[in-house]
Amino acid sequence: MIAIVDYGAGNLRSVAKAIEKLGYSYLVTAEPERVLEAEAVILPGVGAAGEAMRSLERLGLVAPLRQVIAEDRPFFGVCLGLQLLFAATEEGGGERCLGIVSGRVRRLPPGLKVPHMGWNQVGHKIRHPIFQGISDEANFYFVHSYYGEPEDSSLVAGETEYGIPFCSMLVRGNLVATQFHPEKSGELGLQLYHNFLLFGGVRRG
Repeated sequence: MIAIVDYGAGNLRSVAKAIEKLGYSYLVTAEPERVLEAEAVILPGVGAAGEAMRSLERLGLVAPLRQVIAEDRPFFGVCLGLQLLFAATEEGGGERCLGIVSGRVRRLPPGLKVPHMGWNQVGHKIRHPIFQGISDEANFYFVHSYYGEPEDSSLVAGETEYGIPFCSMLVRGNLVATQFHPEKSGELGLQLYHNFLLFGGVRRG
């Protein structure tokens, strides 16, 4: 079973429909116990980082999320779900995040139209099964004003140009996170979720 984490700020319906279309069973949940029992966890994200962190803390989900990732169970963070993995963000004047990935979340540079919204290319920075069937520089759908900057550049699996090159996809073991929204990216987004679940060993049904 795949747990899709509901902390009041996620793009839950679109993510759930994508996973259902691929033939996997899932549960949209805010319960820590269900997250800890899951084969794989998806942390969607739309909204503000500070509010999201306070919601995760109130629901008792911070420790379970850290445990799932520490155990290297398949985990997928989407958009804000990527940014929350970092130690801190510049959003809201500075907010503490989950502290799973060393680095910081920064605002896109001045002079750019924000949010960065629409289709943009993701360049492959590593060879990895997550990219099976997905060409280098394929287009995915973005909506964001901030981006994650990991201290360890080897974690950057995908990179996108918007005024600056930024990390649009991060991979560490069975942890995958994207700044773009696979669930809004058509067939290639479905392929990405499929690859994640396949190389993570998640069973269908």
